[in-house]
Amino acid sequence: MGRTTRVLTEGIYFGEGPRWHDGRLWFSDFFAHAVRSVSEDGDLRTEFEIDDRPSGLGWMPDGSMLIVSMTKRQVLRRSADGAITVHADLSNLADFHCNDMVVDAEGRAYVGNFGFDLDTEIEARGIPSVIDDHPTARLIRVDPDGTITVVADDLSFPNGPVITPDGKTLILGETLGGRLTAYEILPGGALSGRRVWAETWPRVPDGICLDEAGAIWIANPIAPECVRIAPGGKVLEVIDTGMPCYACMLGGEDGRTLFMLTGPTSLAHVASLAPKGQIVVATVDSPRAGRP
Repeated sequence: MGRTTRVLTEGIYFGEGPRWHDGRLWFSDFFAHAVRSVSEDGDLRTEFEIDDRPSGLGWMPDGSMLIVSMTKRQVLRRSADGAITVHADLSNLADFHCNDMVVDAEGRAYVGNFGFDLDTEIEARGIPSVIDDHPTARLIRVDPDGTITVVADDLSFPNGPVITPDGKTLILGETLGGRLTAYEILPGGALSGRRVWAETWPRVPDGICLDEAGAIWIANPIAPECVRIAPGGKVLEVIDTGMPCYACMLGGEDGRTLFMLTGPTSLAHVASLAPKGQIVVATVDSPRAGRP
C-alpha cells in the first residue's frame, strides 16, 4: 500500500528550487517570474518577482537571500529590506541556463547549469536520444564576495545539489546520467574525490533532498514519482505524485513533510501557458538533514 499524499496547493506554472525556511516552503515559479512560499496549511503567497526565471534559492549567514536568475546566468542577492542586486555573473562560465543551487554554512553557493539548450534538443531528438548523447556542464562555486570558480566539470546536467550535515560532502543529481554523484568538500570550498553515490537509472534525478537516515529523495522528471534511494542505489520507497515530479524538499514543523513539486511538462513553451503545476505532500518517516 502506497503512502498517503494530498495536493497542498495548485496554480503554479513550474515549481523548482524548494527550500524550507522560517516555517514555510519557499520555491521558484519559473514562468510567473516569482519566488513564492506556502505554509503547511496551503497558504500560498508571492514573496517577490524578478525580471527573469528564478531557480535555485538559498540564504547567506547574514540572512540575505540568493536567487538564481536562470536565463541571465546570474546569482542575485536580496537583502533584508527587499533590495535585489547582482551577486555574481556566471555567463562566462555557464554554457546555458543556470538552475539549482545549494548555499553552505559559510555562504558559498554551488550552482549548476544546463550546458546546452535542453528543450530544443528534446523536441528535435526526443528524451532517450538526449540522454544518450548530450554536452556536459560545469558546477560553479560563488564565494561570499561574488568570486566565481569552476569546481567540477564533465557533468551530465548537474541538478539539485545538497550538502551533508557535517559539511564535508556535496551530492548532486546528474539528471541525464541517471545517477547521484558525490564530492568531498575541501577547506575553502574546493571539491575533490568524485564518486558515484548511487546509480538511479532508469530513473533520473532532478531536485533531491537528504534525510536524517542518510537516504536521498529524488524527483523523477520523466515519471510521476518521487523515490527514496539508499547509498549505492537501492530503492527504498516510491511515492506516486500524479504528474512528473521536478523537485522535492523535506520540511514542516518536524521535518517529516515531503513537499513534491509537479507539473504536466518541463517544456517551457507549454508550461508557461497556464499554471497547471501542483505541490503534493506526504508525511514520511525520516526527517530532513543537511543543507538546504
